[in-house]
Amino acid sequence: MTDAILKIPTLRVTLHRILVAQRVWLVSLALLFSLLVFDPTQAIDSALFTGEALISTAPFLILSIGIAAWSVATGADNLIARAFTGSPFVMICLGALAGAISPFCSCGVIPLIAALLTMGVPLPAVMAFWLASPIMDPSMFVLTAGVLNVDFAIAKTIAAIGLGGFGGIAVHLLMKVGAFTNPLRDGVTGNGCGGSSVREPKPVVWAFWVDPKRRKDFSKTSVTTTLFLLKWLTLAFILESLIVEWVPAESVSSLIRGQDYMAIVIATLVGIPAYMNGYAALPLVGGLIAQGMAPGAAMAFLIAGGVTSIPAAMAVWVLARPQVFALYITASLSGAFLAGLLYQLWGLL
Repeated sequence: MTDAILKIPTLRVTLHRILVAQRVWLVSLALLFSLLVFDPTQAIDSALFTGEALISTAPFLILSIGIAAWSVATGADNLIARAFTGSPFVMICLGALAGAISPFCSCGVIPLIAALLTMGVPLPAVMAFWLASPIMDPSMFVLTAGVLNVDFAIAKTIAAIGLGGFGGIAVHLLMKVGAFTNPLRDGVTGNGCGGSSVREPKPVVWAFWVDPKRRKDFSKTSVTTTLFLLKWLTLAFILESLIVEWVPAESVSSLIRGQDYMAIVIATLVGIPAYMNGYAALPLVGGLIAQGMAPGAAMAFLIAGGVTSIPAAMAVWVLARPQVFALYITASLSGAFLAGLLYQLWGLL
């Protein structure tokens, strides 16, 4: 009898731990199950959308997770951290430039961001890279030049670097007054997104696979980070699928079509919930420009949406503390509006 009584609290504690640990997966399953009950067609569409989005993001995630795991296993994190010592302004510029030419999307860059921060790379340089990375990369430049025009592609690249520099400088100034002493959430580190928050420096061993412990570090970081991102991105893409369905492109185009400066403001705000992936957004924006959309509004929409789309914002939220998340969103929106405004004014010269 006593054993049976003792087992009840133990069972409750175990169930509570499972619910807390797997709450993200449970929310995703609950959403799909609800859709299956009330709208089976949408449930299938959302599942397919999520699967396709995960597959399209996978190459960037694999590359980013591999770099993060490699830096942990080899001990190269100390070398990378030392490479970012020096003038904060120079480091911010380098971070923004690297972000503008990197192939990472807003979700795929997350493991690398976590690794850079835990390596000791200063947050201003990391923020510059973080903000610039989702906006432009070599393949995006070519596609933008083809779908829109070369001038727009060049301007968007400059905007990516400018936004990165703007965010990095803002972080640097705020850190001077004591902000952002610990930017990552508890338990989120480059040693796997759920790993220990403290790592001891170790010598660099490039051939890490010859050392069993380093092989284990590589495997643990890869698996832990992959599972961490997979659960959050699955939920983010399910939510995005519902927005794509319930907020059709026609509604978006009707809001942001126009030549006045208010169209830039609206495009900046609409870009958050209505943005699809950067490659799919280009034909839509090209069509809207042909129908009379202000070029500045197009620029603001592409930049704001690329950096603050639901998957991107959710990835930042689960990685960084609320203060860092708030700055990321604020810098993204203000930078997107400013880029759109400047591009619009440039077209009037």
